[in-house]
Amino acid sequence: MNIEAITNYVQLTERIATSGQPTEAQFGDIARQGYRAVINLATPDSVGAMDNEGAIVTSYGLSYFHIPVPFDAPENRHLAVFVKLMAALEDEPVWVHCVKNYRVSAFMFHHQQWVGELSAKEARSILYEGWRPDEIWQEFLAIDINDV
Repeated sequence: MNIEAITNYVQLTERIATSGQPTEAQFGDIARQGYRAVINLATPDSVGAMDNEGAIVTSYGLSYFHIPVPFDAPENRHLAVFVKLMAALEDEPVWVHCVKNYRVSAFMFHHQQWVGELSAKEARSILYEGWRPDEIWQEFLAIDINDV
């Protein structure tokens, strides 16, 4: 299998890829491509969520981190945890996913802008093209790093 077949796959930087929900087999592909960690931003009750995702991911030798972000209620605290986790993994190839890559796009918008890799305009362009953020997510996208 090919990682590019994963739902809404985006190779964001040399060491960071994002996507919607991978399948069990696709987690194996992710590991074989050299990724060392997986961050899941979907909630356990999200459509397509795997009850045993952590066990599957770690069985392939990857580290697994779960920050369940309700799609209708993302909070600053979720972003704060994510930013700290990404800083801790700054030298590791990381795969970040949710259900459709929408939550992830918003979180990566902030991350890429705050770590100085992209300008605000460039960071906004990483938002998945098929998603039109509603008012809740527009507010989330407007968060300032000083508020986290």
